[in-house]
Amino acid sequence: MSKIQKTQQGILPGIIAILLIIIVVLFFLLVFQSPSIQKSSVQKVSASAAQSKNGTATLLAGQNIYEWTLVTTWPKNFPGLGAAPENLARMLKEMSNGRLNIKVHGAGQLVPALGVFGAVSTGSAQMGHSAAYYWRGKMPASVFFTAVPFGMNAQEFNGWLHHGGGLALWRELYAEHNLIPFAAGNTGVQMGGWFNKEINSIADVQGLKMRIPGIGGDVFTRAGGTAVNIPGGELYTSLQSGVIDATEWVGPYNDLAFGFHQIAKHYYYPGWHEPGPALELIVNQEAYESLPQDLQKMIEVAARAVNQDMLDEYTARSQGALKELVTKHQVDIRPFPNDVLKAFADMSQQVYGELSEKDATFKAVYQHYREYLESVRGYHMFSEQAYFEARDEAQALLPTF
Repeated sequence: MSKIQKTQQGILPGIIAILLIIIVVLFFLLVFQSPSIQKSSVQKVSASAAQSKNGTATLLAGQNIYEWTLVTTWPKNFPGLGAAPENLARMLKEMSNGRLNIKVHGAGQLVPALGVFGAVSTGSAQMGHSAAYYWRGKMPASVFFTAVPFGMNAQEFNGWLHHGGGLALWRELYAEHNLIPFAAGNTGVQMGGWFNKEINSIADVQGLKMRIPGIGGDVFTRAGGTAVNIPGGELYTSLQSGVIDATEWVGPYNDLAFGFHQIAKHYYYPGWHEPGPALELIVNQEAYESLPQDLQKMIEVAARAVNQDMLDEYTARSQGALKELVTKHQVDIRPFPNDVLKAFADMSQQVYGELSEKDATFKAVYQHYREYLESVRGYHMFSEQAYFEARDEAQALLPTF
């Protein structure tokens, strides 16, 4: 045997051993690295995971996958209000191709119904879905970004918010709380509430205890009643047990689902206190800024879509629910007397004036809101309102159930 052959025989086992070591090391790296990636709330997409079974690219290698939490004020999957955050989460997952995955938690599952603001502000959750007027104790001006008595309807509010400067005011207000707000739903004009006592004059409000939030609650208290703020999930038992004498919630679509017709005699309209209540999506500012620009834009677009979709849903569903309440359940539906509405309107102006004196930010937002309202109201006298009057006269439409 030659010296060369002997040398090759001596080297070959060493080469094989080195190759085996390399294979083992690569195996352990592949097996034990992936769990740590999966546990992270922001995951990196590997080159192999970026391919689907047929080889078509689904995600670009190196992209982050974000796992977020969204908390809400509403019962899980509750019609309308509770469905909106679920729809938002679904849209964002589809739009982002799985890069932004949001788990939605209903009221009480992670935080109390009225704990949404604090949870998102501190970063315990990245997103929340609620209503701005619940936070008036922190920011009196927040009420304008849900609804105020005898204020804008949904169409007018959306115009003010997105094209009239309202959104800039809202974001300035929330910035100090590390939050970015978006409009994410609207129910349209609500009903006036469920009562076990007839309201024939403003004197009938005396002594009544009613669930009615926001400035509407201030007005109700000024009229001689007592306003309380109770989460939606507690309203039925509170009314049934006599903890409260009356309640407003939303309108026929949700009120029928809650079964208020079983425990209250009279259903009043219109919802003078909430003529176009907007719901909000709030996003933790630091979490939002950690996203790439395309995902930030997707949140904006999805919120706008949910905002309109909820209004469409309530418009379509409430009419059928109202018909069922009247025809099937024999609910006594009646308007507030004109003198009662006039009294509520006068008291509303008094409350606005007093709150403006106490809080400069409230005053500034109120002035901006009121200027837009007066302008759009003037226009709608010749457009929406004029058309409704002409349509009713031409077709002699009367509500029939």
